[in-house]
Amino acid sequence: MPAPKNHFKAALKAHQPQIGLWLNMGEALTAEIAGHAGFDWLVIDGEHGPNDLRSILSQLQALAASPSEIVVRPPVGETWIVKQLLDIGARTLLVPMVDSAKQAQELVRAVRYPPQGVRGVGAAVARASRFNAIPDYAETAADEICLIVQAETMAAIRDLENIAAVDGVDGIFIGPADLSADMGYLGRMEAPEVQEVIEKAIATIVKAGKAAGILTFSESLNRHYLDLGASFVAVGADVAEFSGALRALASRYGRGAGALKPRSGY
Repeated sequence: MPAPKNHFKAALKAHQPQIGLWLNMGEALTAEIAGHAGFDWLVIDGEHGPNDLRSILSQLQALAASPSEIVVRPPVGETWIVKQLLDIGARTLLVPMVDSAKQAQELVRAVRYPPQGVRGVGAAVARASRFNAIPDYAETAADEICLIVQAETMAAIRDLENIAAVDGVDGIFIGPADLSADMGYLGRMEAPEVQEVIEKAIATIVKAGKAAGILTFSESLNRHYLDLGASFVAVGADVAEFSGALRALASRYGRGAGALKPRSGY
């Protein structure tokens, strides 16, 4: 029996638009709720969410019955953490701050077993193989692991064609917040100069035959990127949606941020 089918990877290969949501709360219950909301993919965020290996595991378990495909973002693109995330069942990784083709090549090796890569061979005791219930997991895992690298700096943009040419990279995700900051437009990703770079980057990725992705909280921008050929677009984050909904509810009753005085103590 081969490794389970990664429908997200198949959709990216077919250039089918996939709409996603960021999970930053670090909680299994809220992740499970999001898993039944109708998104094509969900990102468990280990870079900017309060997550560690065990909380990511809990969310993977909570989302096991979800129709959404699960993407895990490690805090850094290091071989040791890639190995751990794959073993606990992550099938799609979104790796931040990949600035060069050389980094991308190293990550491809990190997600593959020897002799093609350097992933530690421990599938027999790993959740990824359903604890050895998939006897040929090690032989088939690479076919279903999806590797997405993030281009978030001008260094990455300058090397984008080479990054996109790396065999084993399934998609490239533009990080607009960090990219705009690196360009000198901190907090202003909608600046025309930033948008010009993003649009050219999407075109470069698509021309190379790879899937292009991005996250913004702007519906108009998200639809624009889809029209440009982006295959996977994240349209929000659980924290932003939750906090926004609560503030809206409070405001309907004349309450809101700053309306109530904080308690002086316990």
